[in-house]
Amino acid sequence: MTRIERARVEDAGEILTVQRAAYVSEAQLYGDPFIPPLVESVGQIRDVVASGFVLVARDGGRVVGSVRGRVEDGTCLVARLAVVPDRQGRGVGGGLLAALHEAFPDTPVFTLFTGHLSEGNLRLYRRHGYREVGRERVHDHLALVHMRRELRAGPGAPGPADLNRWV
Repeated sequence: MTRIERARVEDAGEILTVQRAAYVSEAQLYGDPFIPPLVESVGQIRDVVASGFVLVARDGGRVVGSVRGRVEDGTCLVARLAVVPDRQGRGVGGGLLAALHEAFPDTPVFTLFTGHLSEGNLRLYRRHGYREVGRERVHDHLALVHMRRELRAGPGAPGPADLNRWV
């Protein structure tokens, strides 16, 4: 059974391994082996885990996915959603997103970006209520698709996180 929980600093090496495995297909898609998730160091990830909010999906003792969230000015910036290739398409990424949404119940807006050719990512984000709000041309071969999700407030809105129920 997969469970979702806060990352620990000692998870940094596994998070890096997950990122590299997950993002290599993105690098190939865009013809760029130097995308940020592939060149980030284990020390940088340790710093993010120690000072920020990172969730991991665990299957037994194995980290199979991760996502980061950072709240600024009432908006949660979602970053580095990654799932190992052998677990993609099985609800892990959606579970991580949903858990991140619930972890910040008082944050009404979530934003993220992905590449314009990343159809699987775009479908996943749309399924979770994100809508495209703009595109930013970065290179001839890459446009970033900026997406936003506004959570409803009031009765029936997500409550405190029960992270283990998402996957």
